Amino acid sequence: MFDIKEELKKLPGSPGVYLMKNELDQIIYVGKAVSLKNRVKQYFQQSKNHSIKTIRLVEQIKSFEYIVTTSELEALVLECNLIKRYNPKYNIRLKDDKHYPYIRVDIHNVFPRVTVVRKMKKDGAKYFGPYTDSNAMWEMVEFIKKTWPLRTCTRVLPRDINKERACLNYHIGQCSGPCIAEINETDYKAIIEEVVSFLGGKYQDIIKRLEKSMEEASMNLEFEKAALLRDQLTAIKKIEQKQTASNSSMEDQDVIAFARSEKDTLMQIYFVRQGKLIGREHFLINDTQGEDIEQIFSDFIVQFYSEATFIPKQILVEKMPEDQQVVEEYLTMHKGSKVSLILPQKGTKHNLLELASKNAYITLSQFGDEIRRQEARTQGALSEIQEALGFNIQLNRIEAYDISNTQGIESVGGMVVFEKGKPKRSDYRKFKIKSIQGPNDYGSMEEVLDRRIARLVQKGEEDSFTKMPDLILMDGGKGQVGVAEKILDKYKLNIPVCGMVKDDKHRTRGLLYQNEEILLKPTTEGFKLITRIQDEVHRFAIEYHKKLRSKAQVQSVLDDIKGVGKERKKYLMNHFKSVELLRQASVEEIESVPGITKDVAMNIYTFFHKR
Repeated sequence: MFDIKEELKKLPGSPGVYLMKNELDQIIYVGKAVSLKNRVKQYFQQSKNHSIKTIRLVEQIKSFEYIVTTSELEALVLECNLIKRYNPKYNIRLKDDKHYPYIRVDIHNVFPRVTVVRKMKKDGAKYFGPYTDSNAMWEMVEFIKKTWPLRTCTRVLPRDINKERACLNYHIGQCSGPCIAEINETDYKAIIEEVVSFLGGKYQDIIKRLEKSMEEASMNLEFEKAALLRDQLTAIKKIEQKQTASNSSMEDQDVIAFARSEKDTLMQIYFVRQGKLIGREHFLINDTQGEDIEQIFSDFIVQFYSEATFIPKQILVEKMPEDQQVVEEYLTMHKGSKVSLILPQKGTKHNLLELASKNAYITLSQFGDEIRRQEARTQGALSEIQEALGFNIQLNRIEAYDISNTQGIESVGGMVVFEKGKPKRSDYRKFKIKSIQGPNDYGSMEEVLDRRIARLVQKGEEDSFTKMPDLILMDGGKGQVGVAEKILDKYKLNIPVCGMVKDDKHRTRGLLYQNEEILLKPTTEGFKLITRIQDEVHRFAIEYHKKLRSKAQVQSVLDDIKGVGKERKKYLMNHFKSVELLRQASVEEIESVPGITKDVAMNIYTFFHKR
């Protein structure tokens, strides 16, 4: 039996990490200490200075263990890794851990492309971002595509030059055609330099060049070219005017401020890139009454930047962490170059910090209740499901499965993922059934789960398939649950499986777990979350099934027309959108499609009208 008093006597005075455990031997808190002996003892001493969260924590501690480290920095790194691994109940947990998107330009390529990525790598490419407003980012990407004729294909150039016909983008003037040698490397690189300048916010250089080119085109009576340049100029000036919040330093900075209520703390972070404010994000940290704000800042900074793809050289903070030096060392180690925490007292940086602080209070007052409602719909709902099923484990990742077909034709499977009560669409997966013929939902589901679980147990590069779900939900009853349990037994995995059962009107009724139906009240957030998951997996599977049936219908019709191959099918469908609209088109309308000759247009028209 674990005797806490005896174990406290054995604690060393060296730096390290301690792990507090409850009666189920679950890790509920991870902390670091300069002296393990002094820090851990403080928890079990009567103190009026204990926060409410610390008091609740101590009430649940039944045992602890510790790991000795050689330095406080090593303890901080280990603490951070253990928090990510165990997700303890009483540590700060940022609810929003998404990776913000970047715009990537692979300038090391002979003919570079512009793409959107979620992680920044040391691969020689140029990255711009992160963009917290994904809609604004996609607007910028679309603007680049329409303004500069860059390639979007994945062909390996110059190896694949002239191996295939040009794509549709070339025919409509949105690609300069490097794949068919219509532009050389030097001219293409000049276009890329303009795009890089634009993404870097150097609008004035581009505006001056466009104005000069427009004047030259007008002087040479090239009015069509001049009009095109004028439209580009107007669009760039409009984007420039949107960048109203900026400073003259041209530095990359993050600005962290806070606002507190009686129970919670809201952390507001502003992202400043090259002197321009590009976005902000906020995080609500619950039950912080009685906790030192300096400690909250320290925990927040370490957790946020442990997952960040980019760390600026300067981080402006409204409160300086007590362990400032160790936190700076940690950030410097992650970035690979010096990172400084700054508490500005005056000037532009101070004004920016004040702006963030004011907005933090506005966000807390305006959206605090909404944030709590969102948490009730997500984290609260998971807790209700967890309690109803009698789980000791904390639910985080839920995977749900459904099969869709029409009389066994084009059978497909859909997998949706919910993490922390929210859909994680990047982890959704579609399965085209390969081994089953005819309407066999059980056999189809067995194939889907076998393929998915096989990927789970394989050792390879980390992706969504290598993440272990905490719960699997099947859109069906006992039969579908049995299929899932059979596959899990095959791979010797212990993952709980529930069936999502429906009533006579095909509406969610409850969960089937271990042959027992678990009913939740329809008014609870847990019940509503199950309904959302069931509706989402059903929608996802049906949409994929409809898409495959539509594609099969198009392929079967157009494959019989002489002169219509893979590329021409793509051009025709992009233009007419459906076989029925193509059927109604005249020869002239068909011939107007890029890549369609007069003979092929006549073949298509004759094919439909003979029938």
